[in-house]
Amino acid sequence: MPTATNTQDPLALRRARIGLHGAFATSGFVMGAWAASLPGIDARLGLGEAKLGTALLLIQLVGLGSMVLAGRIADRVTSRRLLLWTAPATQLVLIAPALAPNYTTLLASAALYGVGVGFIEVGINAHSVELEQRYGRPIISAFHGLWSLGSALAGAATAVALGIGAGGQTVLIAVALISAVAMAAFTRPLLPPPGRDHSGGGSGAPVRRIGALLLAALFVLGLGGHLIESGAIDWANLHAANVLEAEDALAPLSYTVFAVAMTVFRLFGDPIRAKLGPGPTLLWAGTLATAGYVLVLLSATTGGLPLAWAGWLLAGSGIAIIVPVLFSAIGQAGGTPSNVALISMSGSTGLLIGPAAIGYIAEATSITTGLLVPTVLAAFAAFAGPLTLRRLFNDRAPEPNAAKEAASTSA
Repeated sequence: MPTATNTQDPLALRRARIGLHGAFATSGFVMGAWAASLPGIDARLGLGEAKLGTALLLIQLVGLGSMVLAGRIADRVTSRRLLLWTAPATQLVLIAPALAPNYTTLLASAALYGVGVGFIEVGINAHSVELEQRYGRPIISAFHGLWSLGSALAGAATAVALGIGAGGQTVLIAVALISAVAMAAFTRPLLPPPGRDHSGGGSGAPVRRIGALLLAALFVLGLGGHLIESGAIDWANLHAANVLEAEDALAPLSYTVFAVAMTVFRLFGDPIRAKLGPGPTLLWAGTLATAGYVLVLLSATTGGLPLAWAGWLLAGSGIAIIVPVLFSAIGQAGGTPSNVALISMSGSTGLLIGPAAIGYIAEATSITTGLLVPTVLAAFAAFAGPLTLRRLFNDRAPEPNAAKEAASTSA
């Protein structure tokens, strides 16, 4: 768990934490509003599934590339400055797809938005890692819970706005303007990392080099964590409808059960990690997610929809904490924003390839067989996660500059 000594002004820390809560919630709200606006954009431009899918894929691919750049920029100028420069502007980019007159313009807008999404994701996650080190106790999970909550609220707010007669374009433009102002306000109280704080701030974990093999292992765990999540996002409702033959009104509740469990456990998961420690938390989370998916698989032959809902409840509760633990581990090991960017990239990669991987298997066999993929990955997280973190914390080599500074200080 974080062990940084905190000498920072408690009020400044509290303001930074509240600001980051707002930034995560705003980011989730914007993504939820964007998702809710897609049917309107599709209808207005007459796109069809293939063209719309291409635009969404472009956002993901460009976002992946921009995360690499964002990590390097944050290494140089701090995550706070990265967010101050890019977070409000990214929200305004949403105006472009809202007003796009044709498919070509929409693609250009999507690519630009993808750049901003990558910058924001790296910035807020890197800053959450830095802030947790200042606090000296787990606080990251709640940030991710607020992102999920913001995304859910956006869907509801968009539905209400459209229901009272507001046009889809108007809603998206309003979201862009309001969220830009919100991001400017929420990122203002964020703090520079302790090593660059010249005002007597707290000291965080020393900068260290994390080996390539450990980074690769963390990447695989992050990819697996998000692929487990995508198994529910994309296939929970389809499993209920096509495998369990649930009624139309009941099938969509499968993902709702998962999403509610995941959000609640993210909001309240930090005390669990504080009590158990990162390694045991990954063991517990992976085991819970595995058990949940096993119940979902069994529901095809016994138990039906109630057993599947119990499985999605357990799976959502387990997967909720896996990715926050990985981000926290980077900070505890003294990693850089570039290392944080790697975990962000693993998440985007998992959400990108997950639906297709499960879909191809399901097409060739069945949805139940396809869901074996996230089941196996959850078991892998339970087994390999604690081992990876143990090696990460026990096998840390200081950066050359840090080692020289330590030597000169001791001399």
